[in-house]
Amino acid sequence: MIKNKETAIAAIKKQGLLPLFYYEDAQVSLEIVRALYKGGVRIFEYTNRGKAALENFKFLKEALKTEMQDLFLGIGTIKNTNELNDFLAAGADFIVCPVVDVEVGKLTHEAGLLWIPGCMTPTEINIAHQFGAGIIKLFPANILGAEYLSSIRELFQGQLFVPTGGVEIDEANIDTWFKAGVCAVGMGSKLVSKKILENREYENLFSLTTKALEIINKVNPTN
Repeated sequence: MIKNKETAIAAIKKQGLLPLFYYEDAQVSLEIVRALYKGGVRIFEYTNRGKAALENFKFLKEALKTEMQDLFLGIGTIKNTNELNDFLAAGADFIVCPVVDVEVGKLTHEAGLLWIPGCMTPTEINIAHQFGAGIIKLFPANILGAEYLSSIRELFQGQLFVPTGGVEIDEANIDTWFKAGVCAVGMGSKLVSKKILENREYENLFSLTTKALEIINKVNPTN
């Protein structure tokens, strides 16, 4: 399978969900990925939020050579080009950022990969849009709200958006976001919770993942 900007966008739009998490234990991280995959996930974001992130990411990429080979593994919380270069070398399939760093965007595009910068204001969205962000992450989504996206979406024709932060596994909540025009919803601790990670609740995660995808398939107008 070719993994590039276009195929990553297609995978996110098809799935309608972008799960994300970080955990310091590499083996637990792999088991979480397996549970997500079992639940139907084919693209997800590991986040660069701890000292073990790079080594864990390499461990996951090594595992994916022999299993789950159709899974896109992206890296999130990339704030500068140094971090970017480390994870590009480790084989990241797409790049997610909490901020708009134009140099990160340029290097990601040169690598042929999807760049998803995090934006909050129309000015940030405009900069990201001008520099070719395939998808823009609305962050923090619980502060901005779906009405915010409804208000500004027409200013940026054709731009794809994914809200991250506070999206619930709840039909009314998810439906509100898709009605506002998102192509998918990002989901971190509401899906891969601290409790699930610490107690190794892989079957619970599988069930929650299945439930989230069922809701999305029901409310997503493109499905």
